[in-house]
Amino acid sequence: MRRSPAFEPPEYVAWTRDDAAVRAYRATLERDPERARLVRQLDRDALLALYRGLLRNRLTDIALKRMVRQGVISKAWLGTGEEATTIGPVHALRRTGSAHDRDIVAPMIRNAGACLEMGMPVASSLRAYMGTEDGPSRGRDGHYGDWSKGVLPPISHVGDIVPVVAGIALAIRMRGSDAVAMTWIGDGSTKAGVAHEGLNFAAVRHVPAIFIIQNNQVALGTRLDQHHLAAGHGNFADWPRAYGVWGGVFDGNNVLDAYALTALAVERCRHGEGPALLVAETFRMGGHATHDEAEARHTFPAELFAEWGKRDPIALYEEYLADRGIPRAVLEAVEHDAEREVERGEAEALESRQHQMPAGERALQGVYAGE
Repeated sequence: MRRSPAFEPPEYVAWTRDDAAVRAYRATLERDPERARLVRQLDRDALLALYRGLLRNRLTDIALKRMVRQGVISKAWLGTGEEATTIGPVHALRRTGSAHDRDIVAPMIRNAGACLEMGMPVASSLRAYMGTEDGPSRGRDGHYGDWSKGVLPPISHVGDIVPVVAGIALAIRMRGSDAVAMTWIGDGSTKAGVAHEGLNFAAVRHVPAIFIIQNNQVALGTRLDQHHLAAGHGNFADWPRAYGVWGGVFDGNNVLDAYALTALAVERCRHGEGPALLVAETFRMGGHATHDEAEARHTFPAELFAEWGKRDPIALYEEYLADRGIPRAVLEAVEHDAEREVERGEAEALESRQHQMPAGERALQGVYAGE
């Protein structure tokens, strides 16, 4: 993809193919026969759809970062470098159909790419940040979603979404649907007591829910080793067994590995064998939000950023697709199309900012159900 030196991590801007990293990317997909089978079943259209999703996620983040620099918005929470942890799992879901049959996602704010993959327009994401009247939250909050698209807005208190998703999954089962509910949990929010309560409830009630621990190695500004005692076989690898549920670990920078493990979890949930607890190993390449990126660079050594910088989830997937025989010209066309989509969304959102800001009295409307 074309790089944006002013808005992407320097390690991504300077990215060049590292054959060892490309080989490791492919090797990851062959370690588990079941995951390898699912990856082999993906046709060209499905592979390119994943690529487009990664690009759209990154380009929307770049648009948000540019708006911060221009003073259009005050800050933004980005998923740069963690796109595969979001896009891969969402593509394992059923994203169309009736409200009864469609799967549900409850993204954290860093998983905003899930909103786009579930069918929300780019302009909706940007309008939420601008607080426009025609935005998904009608100007109230940057934590946004769209229930008509199967997207539950994030809860600012991270961890609290776990029991909510467990309850949604229980309701899904009670109404006789084979739909699935899925959410992400940051490594920091695993320390919230309500998250443990929700996971335990989901396990005991065997609900069709998928919980993804998104271990990006840092909770706001607290490194993983400062808040989590790693024991057994890995940082979180033992957790599914601790709750008595099925689960596994996937490479959070490998969109195909993320897709495949989630697809296995979805299949189990549809057959009444849920819930599932998955672990995504990834790394936050920026700050908690755009306001503390300099601080984030002091949280970890430069060598760690350099190592994870080689594993840009988009760049490595590009190389995988090219090695699989998809022409670079096709990849460039997909990127160009994604760029135009984000540009249109940005223009629409800026137009709303000029003419669709909510009146003050609107803050009192829609606060309670039925309004």
